[in-house]
Amino acid sequence: MEIKVLPCELSVCKAQSLMYIDLDEEPFFIGKTDEEISVVCRTEFVPADATDRDDGWKAFRIQGMLDFSLTGILAKIAEILAEEKISIFAISTFNTDYVLVRDENLDRALKALSDNGYDIV
Repeated sequence: MEIKVLPCELSVCKAQSLMYIDLDEEPFFIGKTDEEISVVCRTEFVPADATDRDDGWKAFRIQGMLDFSLTGILAKIAEILAEEKISIFAISTFNTDYVLVRDENLDRALKALSDNGYDIV
């Protein structure tokens, strides 16, 4: 399975509204519930109305489209990284999964995945 590192610095934040979120910038992810609006975006595009933010994240994605019938892909990655004491922030989309780790843990995370048979591209 191939893992591709995204080249940008990311932030995880909480916005008050959708008004200040630049939908033309990528990568980004928006989660809206009855309790909050969570946003993952490039650090330079954190919404102006963010009430909380956590900077210093890097992301990688599992390459290719993952069929919904596949099981355990994200769980296996999480298990490998948990063994290395690396916490993750996971995002699933229709096509694939993204895993965010703290910037200072990225190299260790990639090494652990590579040592477990993942191809880093």
